[in-house]
Amino acid sequence: MTKIHLETFGQGKPIVLVHGWAMHTGIWREFARQLAQHYRVTCVDLPGHGRSEVIDPFTLERVGAELIKVVPEKSCWLGWSLGATVVLDIAGRYPERVSALILLAGNPLFPSSGLGTQAWPGMDARLLDDFAEHLNNDCQATLLRFLSLQVNGMPDRKALLKALKTAVFECDAPDQATLQGGLDILKQADLRPVLSGLSVPVSVVLGGLDTLVPVAVGQKMRRLLPSLELNIIDRAGHVPFLSHGSETAAIISRFMDE
Repeated sequence: MTKIHLETFGQGKPIVLVHGWAMHTGIWREFARQLAQHYRVTCVDLPGHGRSEVIDPFTLERVGAELIKVVPEKSCWLGWSLGATVVLDIAGRYPERVSALILLAGNPLFPSSGLGTQAWPGMDARLLDDFAEHLNNDCQATLLRFLSLQVNGMPDRKALLKALKTAVFECDAPDQATLQGGLDILKQADLRPVLSGLSVPVSVVLGGLDTLVPVAVGQKMRRLLPSLELNIIDRAGHVPFLSHGSETAAIISRFMDE
């Protein structure tokens, strides 16, 4: 079995935190301890990230299968960015293991698509292609560029970027095949049918200043799943758990307790 690194804090209702592209559990630690005052919080390193073993190929189906093996009980799954795609897929494949779902700065389809009333607001697919191309030339510079995009437009951008760098560079970066696999998932996965078919409670938390997951996607998601709880943190970007930790934790706590 693939070794998957876990960090667990607190007691209470179980909630699993799944990080984003090129990250690891270190990005959650301070926020996880905040949530752990009320819940049992498990942070997982995706395969090939942080202290978890590599899988080949790095595909959405295999990632979910590995995480389910190490989280045996029914839990609320919270995914941030790429992690939101992962937890949506888990909810679709293993509904019996998911009590609720929280999508934090995430959506069921990352790239923008369509025109007019069919338009889906998302990240420019060309930017994802650009990241993929530059990974082969300078992996470290590409990761730093991605980190800077996550705090664009934030008034405390420098402090947030420093916190991101400190957390991320605690561990070696994933290898190129793993990073490329994650980008492929972001480019290709369309989980809108999964979202529309969910029967568990779903909460979405978006940042009003997010440049990677446009806030406009929230209403599109609500049309797919009218019961979805939509929360907007107006002055937050792509890392609301770092920039607006107390507000994000309060939203999660209210949802968990309901």
